[in-house]
Amino acid sequence: MTIVFKVSEEIQKKMIQYYDDKKREKTPPYAYFQALDADTIVTLYQSGKVMFQGVSADIDANMWVDLEKKLTGTIINMNENKEKQQKITMLKNQLYGLSTIGSDEVGTGDYFGPIVITASFVPKSQVAKLDKLGVRDSKTITDEKIKQIAPTLLKEVEHVTYILTNKEYNEYQKKGFNMNQIKAIFHNKVLYELKEKTSSYDKIVVDQFVYPKKYYDHLKEESHVVHDITFYTKAESVCISVAASSCISRYLFLEEMTKLSNKLKMTIPKGSGEDVDMVAAKVVKKYGEQILNDVAKLNFKNTQKLQEYIKQ
Repeated sequence: MTIVFKVSEEIQKKMIQYYDDKKREKTPPYAYFQALDADTIVTLYQSGKVMFQGVSADIDANMWVDLEKKLTGTIINMNENKEKQQKITMLKNQLYGLSTIGSDEVGTGDYFGPIVITASFVPKSQVAKLDKLGVRDSKTITDEKIKQIAPTLLKEVEHVTYILTNKEYNEYQKKGFNMNQIKAIFHNKVLYELKEKTSSYDKIVVDQFVYPKKYYDHLKEESHVVHDITFYTKAESVCISVAASSCISRYLFLEEMTKLSNKLKMTIPKGSGEDVDMVAAKVVKKYGEQILNDVAKLNFKNTQKLQEYIKQ
């Protein structure tokens, strides 16, 4: 059983304190923690979403639903969540027997490091093998697990990847492109290149980050556009090719972050939190502010907050 919902900042603080002695050593990307409480795995993400997994997930989740109502007056609809999970399971079962092309990206929420976009083709003959390998949405598994399974994916799964450097990203920003426009352009790029190599697919699946009409509006200037796309929210949870792309992108992103850490001679953190602000200040002090154009996404709020950290 898996239950996911969003909680207030007040509840987030209480959860961090409550699960402090139950935390697992490894934390999934963009999460505050992952904890094991009896037979339930609890993961609190920086977005405020919390995920409960296990046979007693509903019992553990209800405890926080009740506390949320008591402390903030917010009512979390557990039935609505169950309906969403049932829909995800239904879609996953429908796609399980199909050969699919799916794309996903990593790095759009990270101040440092590139954006990595991958499209993968998974024929129905490979689905069960990848499922057994543990291919899932990369945000729900640890970096260590990614490093274990990604080499197999790179070797056995037909894919196309584009690594958009921060220098390129900043150039797009200067031209007035927003993040969703950039994502649309490069999802289309890798999908088109992979589709040209593959004719035996049943469906092309993309995680819906904008409405389909808006997605195609972003591609008006592109000479080649892939049109036969099915958009799903949380596509990486229902489609194995999207999940494979997520894992490949994450693995290559981690490699790029290691290269960046070696280049700057300091450990460069993921995400865009306070630890990133502090390291960004160290980078600027050591190499000058001009280096940020090559290694960071300048339109993030981290850039605005830099000065107060530089003074410390």
